Amino acid sequence: MAGKQGERTTQPGERGTRKRLSTEERREQLLSAGASLFAQHPYDDVWIEQVAEIAGVSRGLLYHYFPTKRDFFAAVVERESARMLRLTAAEPGVPVREQIRTGLDVFLDYAHTHAHGFRAFHRAAATGDPLVRDVYRAGLAAHERQILDALAADPESARITRDPVTLRIAVRGWLAFMVAVCLDWLDAPDLSREQLRDLCARALLGAIEP
Repeated sequence: MAGKQGERTTQPGERGTRKRLSTEERREQLLSAGASLFAQHPYDDVWIEQVAEIAGVSRGLLYHYFPTKRDFFAAVVERESARMLRLTAAEPGVPVREQIRTGLDVFLDYAHTHAHGFRAFHRAAATGDPLVRDVYRAGLAAHERQILDALAADPESARITRDPVTLRIAVRGWLAFMVAVCLDWLDAPDLSREQLRDLCARALLGAIEP
């Protein structure tokens, strides 16, 4: 027997009723379920029905929030990108080099705590869908700008003599390095988090300093 949209009626032998979620709570639930699936399976191997089943909602309700699978995966990627940007935002007035270790600690804690979302975000690079790839590239570009803006706002960065184009490429290369080592660390944590943090910090400083 069907209940109201977003709810499931109590079946014989069950106790109580399922809590009715707000629009944002339901959307977050669906995105979390999607992040888990997309982290474990290639994009083409994930069926939208699986997400609905995990979340305990009807397929129609899922399509109410996300019209297509590509829209759904794009939303998963955007969610993780926004979360990472928010957590790693620079603190105004504090020299970048003082923030590197703290920022990396926060980033690695995020990658470990939200491993499904982190993996799902970077799986987007391999999908054949242009929309999803564009969302992924926009997320990486936002991270790149965040680092470059923090460097530009740091008075101590005046001693960095690299030209803007070289600096941008150096930061982009470091982001690719950090993603690769973090994904490897999640699969096989041969280094401690502190060792990985120090490795990434040294790599960043080496990339941006002449």
